[in-house]
Amino acid sequence: MDSLTAGRMAGILDGLHQEAESADRQYREEVMAEVAAAGDSLEEFIAEKIAEERADYKSTYHGHADRFLAVSPSYGRFLYMCVRASRATRIVEFGTSMGISTLYLAAGLMDNGGGQLIGSELEPGKVARARANVAAAGLSDLVDIREGDALETLRDISGEVDMLLLDGAFSLYLPVLKLVEPRLRTGAFVLAENAFDRDYLAHVRDPANGYLSQPVALDEGRGNELAVVTR
Repeated sequence: MDSLTAGRMAGILDGLHQEAESADRQYREEVMAEVAAAGDSLEEFIAEKIAEERADYKSTYHGHADRFLAVSPSYGRFLYMCVRASRATRIVEFGTSMGISTLYLAAGLMDNGGGQLIGSELEPGKVARARANVAAAGLSDLVDIREGDALETLRDISGEVDMLLLDGAFSLYLPVLKLVEPRLRTGAFVLAENAFDRDYLAHVRDPANGYLSQPVALDEGRGNELAVVTR
């Protein structure tokens, strides 16, 4: 048995995915229209947006305060499977948002027999919503969602980390990775959704940095990347 398809978790996730689809549909349509109007490739468009975000990522991310920007159901299941397959007991998540990805990760921890998920979320409203969703799923004892800038909230992690999920401000993927890097055990998974930042990809795709990494063929266009720590 797995907790994703049995009991209340399935209903909670289904409801949240429906809400996320409704809340974010217009934004996705606006982005695609903006890409078409600019005449750039999607990669060029995203590179420009990352450069703008890097100048003031807090303001940029605040503009998404009411959006879920959630993982898809298929990617959520992939997260759960990675937790189970790696037997992870300690996970760090950058970019909790409303907590949908958190539920998949924490469900994996529960089915592994327990553990701890440390999440970080910049927006107070999203922190409150994520905590409520985690509580509704009965997973609060496994999850610590820290409110604030991840470059501060994830600075004091102690002990080994089995898995890192990067799903926040694109321009912070590499800084957050380097912050958590000393805690990542050999064999740890580093999962990045929307891994469009060229500096991040260059880092994890260079074996000299202690990773093997490649794209994940899920949700085409979402920039999913999986790296494994080899050092």
